Amino acid sequence: MACNALSSLNFVVPKHFLFSDSLHYAARSRLALPPPSRVASIPLPPTSADYLAGEFSGRGVAFEAIGDDCVARLSLDDGSSAVLMLPRGLVTSYKAPMWHGARMELLQTVVSEGEDGGGAEVRGGVCVDVSVEGDGEGGRVSWRPRDWAVRDVRGNSGDSVQVELISRDSEGMVDVRYVLTLREQVLSTEMEVSNSGTTTVELRGSILSHLNVSTPDATYAVGLEGSDFFRRPPFSSSFRIVPPEFDQKSKLGLGKLWEKFKPQGFASGNDYGMEDEMEGEEDDNYKRLTDEMSLIYTSAPTNLTIIDRGRRNSVVVGKDGYDELYLYSPGSQHEHYSKYAYICVGQSALLKPVVIGPGEVWIGGQHLHNPNV
Repeated sequence: MACNALSSLNFVVPKHFLFSDSLHYAARSRLALPPPSRVASIPLPPTSADYLAGEFSGRGVAFEAIGDDCVARLSLDDGSSAVLMLPRGLVTSYKAPMWHGARMELLQTVVSEGEDGGGAEVRGGVCVDVSVEGDGEGGRVSWRPRDWAVRDVRGNSGDSVQVELISRDSEGMVDVRYVLTLREQVLSTEMEVSNSGTTTVELRGSILSHLNVSTPDATYAVGLEGSDFFRRPPFSSSFRIVPPEFDQKSKLGLGKLWEKFKPQGFASGNDYGMEDEMEGEEDDNYKRLTDEMSLIYTSAPTNLTIIDRGRRNSVVVGKDGYDELYLYSPGSQHEHYSKYAYICVGQSALLKPVVIGPGEVWIGGQHLHNPNV
């Protein structure tokens, strides 16, 4: 019944849903980051809800304790809201007003039991999942920012709210700022990586967004025609939602290949022994995401529109700084509107790292724009 209902929809895509007409929002959602500063010698502030509420109350953000951790709840007067988990830095919710008057959850998250029967584990949403590699005093250093501390909160509920997080490596070589901004119809996630060392560092990874959809069968990516891509297995991540059949595939022989994608590091596509014929060019400007796919586009447009005909909404995904776009669909074999009904989009540096020289600062980000009002 659900499948027939979806296939019978005569859904006309409004002009403002198309990526080519959404470029206007990129400049509007560009973050105005304060000047970078050296912070390695400054102790990180605590992440307790009581401390954060006392320090940053009255700025459109509320802090709430969740066990030993806490969440930051961002909200605007127009009804837009977002939830940020601390210290993981995982955005678990982004609700935006829709054309029909109600608010809709645009992100997909899954809560499951942790490994070895541990506490609850949350996956999905929007996450910063990157690694930084460089030469330290003791040799090659690889570091993944995981524990984020709140450095500042700016704005107000009437205009925009911005939460600035910070993480740094134990060598004092790299400072990473992660800024989440909620404004009318836009949620922006931006990183600023400052190389304070004397040697070059490389940034790999992605800003991943799990977008909630009715089913991939009713979902389309608009604007990718002519973009070069590589097919790659889904990379492993503690933030990713992974359907159970992927674990089975790993046991059946893909484990050695997938091992390359573990969070210990990301490598160039050629390092996996894959041939050049795995590269292709997208020939569909209205790409239906029915099939299971894991693709890295190397020449994707600045803005990409994801349209869900089942929920009758769309999301425009914009990028800054990154050269690659990661697109993943678990396929349509799962139940409609289920926990595996999602599309994963990531602004990434998976095939080719971002190279940051001594004293240099790199900024990259992703913007989720809601054009449905």
